[in-house]
Amino acid sequence: MLKKSLVLMSVSAAFFVQAQDVSILRNTVDVYSTTPMVGSSKFNGMAGANGALGGDANSLLTNPAGLGVAISGEVSGTLSIAGNKNKSTWAGSTVDYSKTNTDLGNVGAVMTFPLMTETGWKFINIGINYSNQSLDNYVESPGSDNVIKDFTDKSASFAGHAYNRYGNLAKTSFGVGANYNHSVYIGAGLNFFNASIDQYDTAAFKSLSDGSKEYFDRQNTPLFERSSGFSASVGVIGKLSPNFRIGGAIETPTFWRIDRDYRFYNDPDFGDGTGTESRDLTTPLKATVSAAFVASKNFSLNVDYTLGLTRPKYKVVTGIESELNSFFKDNYKNVSEVRIGAEYRLKQFRLRGGYSYVSNPFDALTVSQVNPDASTSDQSYSNMMLNSRNLASFGLGYDFKSFYVDASYQYITSKYSNPFLRGIETGNPATDTAYYSPDRIMSSDYFAVSEVKNNRNNFFITFGWKF
Repeated sequence: MLKKSLVLMSVSAAFFVQAQDVSILRNTVDVYSTTPMVGSSKFNGMAGANGALGGDANSLLTNPAGLGVAISGEVSGTLSIAGNKNKSTWAGSTVDYSKTNTDLGNVGAVMTFPLMTETGWKFINIGINYSNQSLDNYVESPGSDNVIKDFTDKSASFAGHAYNRYGNLAKTSFGVGANYNHSVYIGAGLNFFNASIDQYDTAAFKSLSDGSKEYFDRQNTPLFERSSGFSASVGVIGKLSPNFRIGGAIETPTFWRIDRDYRFYNDPDFGDGTGTESRDLTTPLKATVSAAFVASKNFSLNVDYTLGLTRPKYKVVTGIESELNSFFKDNYKNVSEVRIGAEYRLKQFRLRGGYSYVSNPFDALTVSQVNPDASTSDQSYSNMMLNSRNLASFGLGYDFKSFYVDASYQYITSKYSNPFLRGIETGNPATDTAYYSPDRIMSSDYFAVSEVKNNRNNFFITFGWKF
């Protein structure tokens, strides 16, 4: 029998009952508190580091003042080929998963307007940028023959768990930038977000008598979210000398409206059916500071540092939002990111490289868990649900004067501990998180925790025109 209960820092087990699914915590940070950073191949090849360089529409991803740096019009489109691989290990076994998505990753355009005045203002530029990234992620964790669940009519061993998410996150930005005497650049942007998530949470058990498998869906899954958000940004770039620039930008919190459809089971009044709900979420205010070294027309180097200044916060309508906010207040760490990128030009050829690091968003968390040998123990994890991320990038390009072609590659790595399986049947629809099959209910007072290694191999190709 499965009897141990969850202990998670100072947060009670009832919190996770009300929160329905730890994936709500993961998605709050991994989806709604992040920003799509898929730019052109140049931007991606430099790991997204352009906060003090600017010069194209991708400035709206870091510092809108970079729009003011442009001195000619430009439009570009980028094809994204995103590869995602997960290796989930538990009970001495590993399940591999890999998937490749091809999509339109970025479209950007800048229009420049020279100012024929005697003042120091040289240009007013308008930019638009669309950035799109896949949210697809599938983590399948192995089971263990030693972990047994006794149902009323049979006993079965735990045969594995699958967490499956499909979707996209997109950001469309409109901005304006100004150039003062080719030494100070200012800009502002409006950002509109859209997210689409289809998510599944499934546990499998194998009958001890005949070996047949039975699949259980977690209460309130599958779920389907369609969300929209809004933020604004302002920024400035200043030249300290012909070779050195510094920049700073602020992006307001993103104000999200999250609409969800979900499947529910065993409701005392309605039985099995579908439900809907909506939530309002405010994600962190972000600040970016940047510095750039431009040695000549042939070499440039940029460093960005972005810090989240606040934490995610849900508008309180029920006790669920209060518990979510309490969790983030007690366990969320302000996320920081460092990006370093460089470009070297040799006549028409371009060579680029970059690196970025994103910090872990959560403090260490402790759970009571079932081990593969069916024993239980309390275990603390410094990388629960999400962890820090490392990105290395490389890019090439060729300039045909009016037209250009760029290509880049990114390698992204992360390792985290993946909690699953815990679910409680309470008889109360608001707090029920058990797993359901057509014939049985599976409740579990504890987590199993697999170790997941995630590697992403992303390729980009950009075609652009300058006018």
